Amino acid sequence: MHHLRELARRPELTTGSIQILKSVLAATLAWWTSITLLDSELPFLAPWTALLTLHTTVYRSVSRGTQTIFSSALGVLVSFLIGNYLGVSLWTFALALFVGLVISLIPWIRDEGVAVATTAIFVLSSGFGAQQPLLLDRIFEVGLGVAIGVTVNVIFVPPLRDLQAHQYVDSINRRIGDTLTGMADEFTSSWERDRADAWFREIESMKDELATAWQAVNIAHESRRLNPRTRIPALRRHRNSVDAKANQTSYIDVLARVDETISHLRHLARTLDDVTQLDFEWDSRFSAHWGAIMRDVGKAIADPDAQVEPIASRITSLSQDMVDDQLPREDWTIYGSLITSTRQIAVIIDDVAFAREARSPSGDPHTGPRPMDA
Repeated sequence: MHHLRELARRPELTTGSIQILKSVLAATLAWWTSITLLDSELPFLAPWTALLTLHTTVYRSVSRGTQTIFSSALGVLVSFLIGNYLGVSLWTFALALFVGLVISLIPWIRDEGVAVATTAIFVLSSGFGAQQPLLLDRIFEVGLGVAIGVTVNVIFVPPLRDLQAHQYVDSINRRIGDTLTGMADEFTSSWERDRADAWFREIESMKDELATAWQAVNIAHESRRLNPRTRIPALRRHRNSVDAKANQTSYIDVLARVDETISHLRHLARTLDDVTQLDFEWDSRFSAHWGAIMRDVGKAIADPDAQVEPIASRITSLSQDMVDDQLPREDWTIYGSLITSTRQIAVIIDDVAFAREARSPSGDPHTGPRPMDA
């Protein structure tokens, strides 16, 4: 039940559910209009295009809907020319599909260009002789479906994905911090190969989540375009707040630095795992101090409000202590590698990637933003 509650509070679940309901509403309304008001002989065209027009953002619905209208009109034109002058047969049907798919490669309709071919299929396979006088009506029905799809997406809770972007960044940061803390605990106690494999799987999972975060940030930017919710006073204040934070922390920089941190984290895990497979005896002073630094680095990343001692100066002090101890020269390849990666991660802690502006601005700190805010 706890897992289900956590899942229900995720903004992507709420916005996805709303999108499904809007798609059903738009397609049903378009179908009802076709059979009741237009008395259409092909009542599937309007609901089909309405369904295709319901995209994740209002801007995409408008742009893709416009492409659908042009593509469908071209499909009707191709059907008319081929059906009227060459007739409907096996080879002319194939010719219409070929021409439609070639036209679909035009750059400015490429996203919905396949509608040229699919419209030709609908028109030629539904009795071209009877439909020929009504080809303009078919174009009108396609336009009606697009109009209904865009209208529903505009009126009924058009998605704003700003807080989803915040949540993904916050989630990755916490996972990085928890992994560093766990690695520090494992290093200072006993490093087991099975546990190391678990760290590597977790790091790869972070890379996957980072890719999703890039998509969320791009959609968040697009979701504000042509969106009437940004004109609502309360939501406008939220947008101004998000935009102000965006001026301080560019998500391009944020995600790039997160990617860099994950790379350093993988290098740390790989170095520790490789060394533990060798007959290598760790310096006890280094193990204690470096493990404590790693643990504090993890805490600082997982929770930007955590109180930890300054990390950069402790790394410098550890390096100097190791030099004073005159460790064997061949050992410095290992110690230096760990210290360098840790220093790089420590620098990122003070950079944009882990600043408070990049974390979830509302809702519980462990669950992210409230779903309806997304």
